[in-house]
Amino acid sequence: MELSPLQIARYSYQPKLPEILKNDISKIKAVEGEITASVSDQEEIKKLFPNTYGMREVSFAEGENHAADRVLTVGVILSGGQAPGGHNVITGLYDALKKTRKDNILIGFKNGPSGLLNDDYIVFDDEYIDQFRNTGGFDIIGSGRTKLESEEQFEVAKAVAEKHALDAVVIIGGDDSNTNAAVLAEYFKAHGSCVQVIGCPKTIDGDLKNDVIEISFGFDTATKTYSELIGNIERDANSAKKYWHFVRVMGRSASHIALECALQTQPNICFISEEVEQKKMSLSTIADQIVSSIVKRSENGENFGVAIIPEGLIEFVPEVKKLISELNDLMALKQEEFNALTEWEDKYSFMEKNLTKESFAVFSILPIDIEKQLLMDRDPHGNVQVSRIETEKLLISIVETKLKKLKEEGKYKGKFSALNHFFGYEGRCAFPSNFDADYCYSLGYNAFMLISYGYTGYLSTITNLSKPATEWKAGGMPITKMMNLEQRHGAKKPVIRKALVELDGKPFKYFESHRDEWAEKTSFKYPGAIQYYGPASVCDITTRTLALEKE
Repeated sequence: MELSPLQIARYSYQPKLPEILKNDISKIKAVEGEITASVSDQEEIKKLFPNTYGMREVSFAEGENHAADRVLTVGVILSGGQAPGGHNVITGLYDALKKTRKDNILIGFKNGPSGLLNDDYIVFDDEYIDQFRNTGGFDIIGSGRTKLESEEQFEVAKAVAEKHALDAVVIIGGDDSNTNAAVLAEYFKAHGSCVQVIGCPKTIDGDLKNDVIEISFGFDTATKTYSELIGNIERDANSAKKYWHFVRVMGRSASHIALECALQTQPNICFISEEVEQKKMSLSTIADQIVSSIVKRSENGENFGVAIIPEGLIEFVPEVKKLISELNDLMALKQEEFNALTEWEDKYSFMEKNLTKESFAVFSILPIDIEKQLLMDRDPHGNVQVSRIETEKLLISIVETKLKKLKEEGKYKGKFSALNHFFGYEGRCAFPSNFDADYCYSLGYNAFMLISYGYTGYLSTITNLSKPATEWKAGGMPITKMMNLEQRHGAKKPVIRKALVELDGKPFKYFESHRDEWAEKTSFKYPGAIQYYGPASVCDITTRTLALEKE
């Protein structure tokens, strides 16, 4: 396979480590901190995790290493959606294992947790691992979304782990995947298995974070990739001066990506789903905000602009949220009856008959394409697949109707021509930024430290990330600390709580204080492509979100 010049160059990049992890392992000690408790539902979570609840946070410092000197065999799994830097978590783990003892072994289970269940694996060696250093994607072993939930699955996982004489399993994933890691760690410990389970925090959505996990890996690269594209669109809009661009970006439950892209590019409009929900903004109110910007800018002779829309926005609009909830319940009860209908007119009549009057009124005013998208196949939880709903097209349609009315009333004389975009998969497998390459390598290297000290049910944590990598801190946090109970499939289940955009946090407050100006004036910023070579102020810079949070 012929390689691009950038591929070749990135292979030789040596990721930076926190100063403490550069030491010989014999000079790194584990320091235990306070006993932890779950973010809520403490008594219930404690009952569900009697063997792994209430463990102490861990940090690594200079000192005598008291970990047992042993040969280690470790399994690693990539779980869930792709995120830039995943390969470096594996190479960091591999390098730490081999640096300590050449006879340590790293096994990669293929295509997610199913690889562990099916005993489908590869044993890593230098030649294979070197092909993936500092590269994007998850193609080193593939990923998957299999959930580890049943007793039967746990028993199979335990048997496969014992077959390979695994000392530990490292699960690289997001909130659901690391919930799996916590449950698996508890099961192993409860059933007399010595196999440790360590998680690594991954998701481009940025919603796996707390006071210890400052950022999930992949968020930095993905938002820089999207921001480059949005900046390019802004430059084009400012050049052609005739289009309004509506850009939908990933982020169903949380709007961290939308907010970060807005901070980097300063568009005319950006919605934050968490604010929409708090203020109970209707679709009409959202459209009015866009229309206000369009009208004001047209009065300045600027019939162009850019709007950023989070993927999950529509789910946070109260009347649409109610509609979606009714649709989910309706399809759970009458899916077969609905599926038997072939003509759209019959499906439409079915909705009119079965939805409440209020929800059908919302359904009926939607463009037909959006109506059909709401009725597509459900996700594994039986819910509407919100990511398939083209919210940007819906907003364009509503805005066009409102502008037409204003024009008829003589209140708007400008021109409105809209283009729509969705940026999602473009960012999930990008070449990782230097920050993500360093951060992920450190997470993998640090996972080895947690394994060597015998910890299980922990997330690998690297903190102080707004500082240069040499000043980063290494440690571990019990996964149960992040857990709460949520309704899933009709029952309360323990899951890692998603971190939403904090409306009283510094990043949102900065955006809020500038958005009125951006809505009227052309204030675009053009971040350009990710830089890998040059001054640290350009190449190693982190997200605006993290910089503002740590001011």
